[in-house]
Amino acid sequence: MIRLKLIGAIVSMAALTGCLGYDIENMRSAEGTGSAFTRALTEEYRQITLFEADEMYDWADASYYARKGLRAADGEVVEPEQTADWDLPADKVDELASARARLVSLLDANARQKVPQEAAHAQGRYDCWIEQQEENHQPDHIAACRDAFYASLAKLEEAMKPMPAPVVPAAQPEPFVVFFAFDSSALTPEAQTIIDRAVSAAQDAGMSEFSVTGHADRAGSEEYNVGLSLRRANAVRAALEGRGISSGNISLAGRGESEPAVPTADGVAEQANRRVVIIIQ
Repeated sequence: MIRLKLIGAIVSMAALTGCLGYDIENMRSAEGTGSAFTRALTEEYRQITLFEADEMYDWADASYYARKGLRAADGEVVEPEQTADWDLPADKVDELASARARLVSLLDANARQKVPQEAAHAQGRYDCWIEQQEENHQPDHIAACRDAFYASLAKLEEAMKPMPAPVVPAAQPEPFVVFFAFDSSALTPEAQTIIDRAVSAAQDAGMSEFSVTGHADRAGSEEYNVGLSLRRANAVRAALEGRGISSGNISLAGRGESEPAVPTADGVAEQANRRVVIIIQ
């Protein structure tokens, strides 16, 4: 880091007095506290600290990340490294700055709370990458941190995608009822208007299936009324077909006098029972 380079002349002296080693040793056994994110981040910085100290013998950077990890262990939400604080190759600054911006936008969008483990891992790999990129002499280490960061960032971005709005099914239109004159299957002007409304409702709801069921009142014999209810249903079907509805989308039934809207004694002529019910599906 720039600030560490500036104090490079006194690093050896600080090491002799134990200042650097003190933070590193504390980080080895630090227990994370606070949120799930800060606990996970503590572990990320422990890994960086121990790698730099035990494998790379880079006491300065190990101590720097140890201090950052100890802050996380105390429950502090520490931020990813700033590019301006590191002596980076000029051709790498834009990529690191862009990567940080993507990461920070996700962290600020509540990724720390929603996916704390992945958020902490992405930040840890970013800080690993920027440190390795400043040193710029171990391509394998740079690539490992960079690739791990981008893999974690992709998972983080996927997890933070907004949920699609739930698809609300179209409301089922209410049944439409067409009424008939006594002993008739002829469609009245009022019946034609109701059929128009049924077709329009089906189009608005994005539905195309029609159930057409004819009924009769209890005047006349049961056998006769079954035939009359079918004739009424067929009249409505023909009207629907005339309005562009495919015959294959229309199911037909005749119930005769068996399902009256208004129960009556046998032989009673009741207007409400002389009907065809159109159900849109």
